[in-house]
Amino acid sequence: MTSNIAESLNSILRDEREYPVAAIFNSIAHRFGEIFRKRYTEVDNSKTTFMPIAEMILRENMTEGDKLYVNNINRSTKKFTVLGYGHTAKVNLSRRSCSYRKYDLVKLPCAHAMAALRLKNGDEYGTSISNYSSQIYSKESYLLAYLEPICAASLELEWNVAGEYLEM
Repeated sequence: MTSNIAESLNSILRDEREYPVAAIFNSIAHRFGEIFRKRYTEVDNSKTTFMPIAEMILRENMTEGDKLYVNNINRSTKKFTVLGYGHTAKVNLSRRSCSYRKYDLVKLPCAHAMAALRLKNGDEYGTSISNYSSQIYSKESYLLAYLEPICAASLELEWNVAGEYLEM
């Protein structure tokens, strides 16, 4: 937990440190390619709507939202006042925003928005969550991110003094 990214990569590439630069890049490309294929397969085989971390966040927000009280004085279908834990939040579902700004920034319904969705749609509000979440968290978007292959560097190329490739 205290290591930085350079130390993490350094530990992964411990054996490759003595290799030529092109071989190190190929090793990195190969290892990341394995990780990406594994993640792609896991998500592709899942029956979820969103990527794994988004599903976890949404479940936690649903659980937290179930403990909150929602007030809708003017009977609006888009503006709600959510009360709980000594705090008050204003939620606007049409704007996908909450006065606590978490919904605005993360683009996934926060606990306050979940409580508002529960009041608006009843106990079956779980089916409407995707309509109020950003599509960047969708399973399809996630799979597209891992779809492109990582190409390895050719070991037949070397740099000249001017910074141009020379074929060997």
